[in-house]
Amino acid sequence: MKPAPFTLHRPRSVAEAAALLAATAEEGGLILAGGQTLTPMMALRVAFPSDLIDITAIPGLDRIEEAGGALRIGAAARHAAFRRPVTANPLGALLADVCRHIAHLPIRERGTFCGSLCHADPASEWCLVAATLDATLHLEGPEGPREVAAADWFEGPMTTARAPEEMLTAATLPLLPSAARHGFYEFNRRAGDFALGMALAVVSLEDGLMKDVRLGLGAVEDRPRRLTEAEAMLEGRAPSESLFAEVAEAVLPALDPMGDPATPADYRRDLAGTAIRRALAAAL
Repeated sequence: MKPAPFTLHRPRSVAEAAALLAATAEEGGLILAGGQTLTPMMALRVAFPSDLIDITAIPGLDRIEEAGGALRIGAAARHAAFRRPVTANPLGALLADVCRHIAHLPIRERGTFCGSLCHADPASEWCLVAATLDATLHLEGPEGPREVAAADWFEGPMTTARAPEEMLTAATLPLLPSAARHGFYEFNRRAGDFALGMALAVVSLEDGLMKDVRLGLGAVEDRPRRLTEAEAMLEGRAPSESLFAEVAEAVLPALDPMGDPATPADYRRDLAGTAIRRALAAAL
């Protein structure tokens, strides 16, 4: 199939792009960055934007830079930029590890970090990273710039706190402690398929005890989230397989897993426990 007719705009600045979006949002105008989700949806006539605002030519919007204790990722920065660590901080190795799990090579070459956050698929690896590390999302709209914490960004499957006339210009991730180590585990039926369950663990060790623990779960519920109660169970304790199993078991009753004919909710609940244990084991 072919997409419905639309008008293509190629702004040269964020201000111009934001103004175009504000003027066309009511009729269905959308931002185009990587296009790895939007263009197939248009081809299948699932999405019908009246206007597409291509931001890929805006100078500096693909920049990834470290400043003020955080990593700022521009709206046009592609998945492939993280193939190798973009910072010497442990965050660089974490992003490089997670990046290789994203879909297939052609998608990693074109898709964007911020595009994943805007699409907000529960199975998105970058959405899990943003939720686990408490990312800050930077928006530009008619009322001026606005910041949204990752905890407030995800409102449900493919639903975010972004207003239709607002443009996501960047996301920032806090740098990790110098001693931080990470573990990431994802399960899918075939390499490159959407994840059915995944977990990300970040932790430091001090005198054999865990500290600065962060634990996130994705692809199980309708949005990714930090497991703060599980983090509290791990903080200040010595790592062990029995402890990881205890934590995973404690998490399961509070989950509200998604279900469909191919993947029942109970299956995803059980998978969540496996993902949590394996992510913690990989970190430690």
